[in-house]
Amino acid sequence: MTPTQPATTTHPTTTRQGTSTSSTPAPLQGEAAQAAAGDIPDNQVFVAYKGNAFTMKVPEGWARRGSARNVTFRDKNNVVRVVIQKGATPTVPSVRRELASLPAAHVQTPPSKLTIAGTPAVKAVYSTVSAPNAVTGKRVTLVVDRYELGHKGDRAVVDLGTPEGVDNVDAYRLMIESFRLR
Repeated sequence: MTPTQPATTTHPTTTRQGTSTSSTPAPLQGEAAQAAAGDIPDNQVFVAYKGNAFTMKVPEGWARRGSARNVTFRDKNNVVRVVIQKGATPTVPSVRRELASLPAAHVQTPPSKLTIAGTPAVKAVYSTVSAPNAVTGKRVTLVVDRYELGHKGDRAVVDLGTPEGVDNVDAYRLMIESFRLR
């Protein structure tokens, strides 16, 4: 299991790699072994990802990993993960409880309501710190915008992670505004 692929059993515990074994997706974590990541360029081309459970514009050339209901897109330490599960529409209190149950996540902006393409959503911002690089001891702090949406009995968690100090606001706004549950 990699740090960006959450397990989905029902017993909340945390492993050394920071992955959660609860039904709440684990916090994203950067990888200290990855090359330094920069801003997503203004001229980045975005392509439509059309999965069975959702559609979303993603940067062309990013590596994709996972299945239809648990997909991660990555370019170095820029990480986007979408996890879709059966569940109730998220609320501010439910997202607050989920984040509090993830010891590796440090909430920077508490959950708040918003709307994405007419769908009610909850957004929070958290950060995580990677395990140290075995050679250099370097750690990567990842800042993650977490969006939770509900639609027709499905609950989507969309994590948009970027290394601290990197400005991907415009690219990530384009991505979340294009997100649609099917």
